[in-house]
Amino acid sequence: MNEANSDLTTRLVHHSYQPPSDFVALQPAVHKASTVVFPNVAAMRARRWLDKSSYTYGLHGTPTTYQLEERLCTLEGGKQCLLAPSGLAAIACVALALLKTGDEVLIPDNAYGPNKSLAEAELAQWGITHAYYDPLDLSDLAARITPRTRLVWLEVPGSVSMEFPDLPAMVRLCRERGVVSALDNTWGAGLAFQPFDLDGDGSRRLGVDISVHALTKYPSGGGDVLMGSVITVDQALHLRLKLTHMRLGIGVSGNDTETVLRSLPSVALRYRAHDATARELACWLQQQAAVVQVLHPALSGSPGHEQWQQLCGGANAGQGAAAGLFSVVIDPRFSQAQVDAFCDSLRLFKLGYSWGGATSLVVPYEIETMRACSRAHLQPGTVVRFNIGLEALEDLRADLAQALVAAFAAR
Repeated sequence: MNEANSDLTTRLVHHSYQPPSDFVALQPAVHKASTVVFPNVAAMRARRWLDKSSYTYGLHGTPTTYQLEERLCTLEGGKQCLLAPSGLAAIACVALALLKTGDEVLIPDNAYGPNKSLAEAELAQWGITHAYYDPLDLSDLAARITPRTRLVWLEVPGSVSMEFPDLPAMVRLCRERGVVSALDNTWGAGLAFQPFDLDGDGSRRLGVDISVHALTKYPSGGGDVLMGSVITVDQALHLRLKLTHMRLGIGVSGNDTETVLRSLPSVALRYRAHDATARELACWLQQQAAVVQVLHPALSGSPGHEQWQQLCGGANAGQGAAAGLFSVVIDPRFSQAQVDAFCDSLRLFKLGYSWGGATSLVVPYEIETMRACSRAHLQPGTVVRFNIGLEALEDLRADLAQALVAAFAAR
C-alpha cells in the first residue's frame, strides 16, 4: 500500500512503524487483544492454543496471561493453570466440566457459601445432586460417597468457622474411591502447604486433583482485582477443564493480569506479615471477657489444630504458616445488636467481604443459618470474622480494645 496516497484515517490504522524488538524490562508487558494477527493462511491453520505453543485469539491466551499461569503453577506446585474472572467462576468451571445430569457432588458443610449456592440452584436444575458432609468426620465423607459421586470439594480451613480437616486423609479416601478431589486453596495460597504434594517430600504421591484459588485475595493483595485460577498436574484432566473453559468463553483482562503479576513476587512476604499480626491479635482476644472462643487453626484448642500442625507446621521456618484470617465467638449474653455495635465501633477495621488486602476487615455472621451439620465444636454465641491487613499491630489492638469497651463495656 502506498501510504502517501491513502487517506489519513487509513494511515493511522495501518501505520508501518514497528518499535525495536530488543526492549527488556523487569515487569512483564501488558498484551491486550481480542484479534491475533497471522502472517498468512498457512500459519493461521497451523496455530494451536491448547498446548500454549502459540496464539490464536485473545480469549485463549496472550503472553501476559501465559506468564501469570506459569508463575501460579510455580506457586502451587502444579503443571497447568487456567485463569477465570473470579474465584467463583473458577469453581463453576470445575463443576461444569466434570458434572452431568445424574451425577452428585459432595461439599463440606463449612464451604464457601457461593459454592453451596451454585449446587443448590444451577446444578440442581440441571439434574446434578449434592450433599453436605461434616469436614471434621472422615467417616461421614466416606459414607456419603456413592457410585454417583463424581466430585468432592475440599476446603482448608472452613469458611468463617475455620475448622481444619484432615486433608491428606480426605484426598486418600477420594483416590481410593476413584472420585476427583478439588480443593479451594485460597487460604493456603500455595504457601501454607503444597496441595499437590501432601506427603511433603516432593514425590507427589499424594495430592489433590484440582486446586482452585481466588487470586482476588493474597496474589492480588490490593483488594482491586477479581480473578481466579484452576490448577492441575494431570494433563488429561487439564484438557477436559480447558475445553469447558473455552466453551464458556471465560477470560481475564490484560490489565488485571498485569496487576496480579506485579503483586505476586511479594506474596510470601505479605502472607507472613498478615499471619504474624493475626496470631498476636487472636491470642490477645482469647483473654478478653466478651470472647468465649477464638477460631484460628494455628491456636491450640481451635477445631482441627492438630491437623493444621501436621500439614502446615513445617512451613515458615518450622513455625507453621496460616493466613491472616480468624473468627471469634462473642459471649451469647450479648445481643446481636451489641455485636453489630462492636463492629460499627471499629475505626481501622472496615465492614466488608473478602480478605488478603492491606486493609483490615470485619464481618458478623449468623452461623446457625449457614450450617447443616453438627456445631458441637463451636461455643454458643455470635461469630465475628476478622481479616488482618498490613496496619501496625498496636494500632489494630487499640482499635479492638476501644470497640470492646464501647459495645460490651469490656475492660
